[in-house]
Amino acid sequence: MRKLLWVWVAVVSVFGKWVNGFLELNETELFYTGAEAYGYFNESKSSYDALMVGFTLIQGAGARGAVCLDGTFPGYHLHRGYGSGANSWLIQLEGGGWCNSIRNCVYRKTTRRGSSRYMEKQLAFTGILSNKPEENPDFFNWNRVKVRYCDGASFSGDSENKAAQLQFRGQRIWLAAMEDLMSKGMRYAKQGLLSGCSAGGLASILHCDEFRNLFPRTTRVKCLSDGGLFLDTVDVSGGRTLRNMYNGVVNLQGVQSNLPRICTDHLDPTSCFFPQNIIGNVKTPLFLVNAAYDVWQIQSSLAPPSADPHGYWSECRKNNAKCSAYQIQFLQKFRNQMLRAVRGFSMSRQNGLFINSCFAHCQTERQDTWFADNSPVIGNKAIAIAVGDWYFDRSGVKSIDCAYPCDKSCHNLVFK
Repeated sequence: MRKLLWVWVAVVSVFGKWVNGFLELNETELFYTGAEAYGYFNESKSSYDALMVGFTLIQGAGARGAVCLDGTFPGYHLHRGYGSGANSWLIQLEGGGWCNSIRNCVYRKTTRRGSSRYMEKQLAFTGILSNKPEENPDFFNWNRVKVRYCDGASFSGDSENKAAQLQFRGQRIWLAAMEDLMSKGMRYAKQGLLSGCSAGGLASILHCDEFRNLFPRTTRVKCLSDGGLFLDTVDVSGGRTLRNMYNGVVNLQGVQSNLPRICTDHLDPTSCFFPQNIIGNVKTPLFLVNAAYDVWQIQSSLAPPSADPHGYWSECRKNNAKCSAYQIQFLQKFRNQMLRAVRGFSMSRQNGLFINSCFAHCQTERQDTWFADNSPVIGNKAIAIAVGDWYFDRSGVKSIDCAYPCDKSCHNLVFK
């Protein structure tokens, strides 16, 4: 335990520092590694006291050709359920951005986002993965799984580049992981929840109906996307930074054949990688948790350095308190676009929403934002309670916060 604490101290010293109870991150760490900063470095202060869960390689993955970018076997972390949760399964798909060119996919091979060789042998299970009822009231005793992300296309590509020795096998990794977990008891599940954060949140949308189809109709199956509502929007220069990136991902990694046919029949494949164009056609009940001012999208899609060569947005994208009135107005338009994107989706009784007016990203993984004494709330309901109420049909949840700066419960992220 003491060793883990010192590792955490070292990580903070390299990548950021605690300010007013929150981790202040280096902006370049976020921008160049996608959502990576959130998935690993940006945990709550109590993460050193979290349950540590070991890594399992999927030994049968090779027969499927289900390998990471560098050809190594993929894997996951599994903590077994017990008692009333013994036959319930929560699958969380890890996030961590995407790679859209040979150059950055080759770089990604040298990290845990492209090779199991560099993955942690143990991961802290916090937030929705916590095993403590006071931290995770509805899912603490379920079988909880974190599927590691090492393909760079939200578990959806199927291609290769022999010259660069790159394997784009995200779809096969998804199938191999599900097959392995089914053989370990998931086939007997009475309840299932597929979740994911960031790029994993997009993956949970893309694979939601596939997950539903693994089980008998008598099994309660739903899906949760956290911080995965990436919008096809114009950046501050009038360009489309994220669409350009997604176009590279889809074409390089052979994603087209694994996108929903109901979408690709009338839209181009890149458009069908954007959640706003596919959430309305997901048949399985789906819950969206998203910050209306998603900081990953502000940093990497709306106002990335490439679209802001003079640095007019450099302070605003690091700290919302330093945004000008004009910049806040621009971000309000982004929020309005998000609300328009979910309008049809929200009309279905089976779907759920929790869109808070925070500058945040991936709020279900972190204990301080999932369920704690001062967690973000909408109408006095924390994210964990809202998700639980929806999953167990205790109440319908369609929670949309008033616009910034009305919400005083936010855990807004600040960057160096």
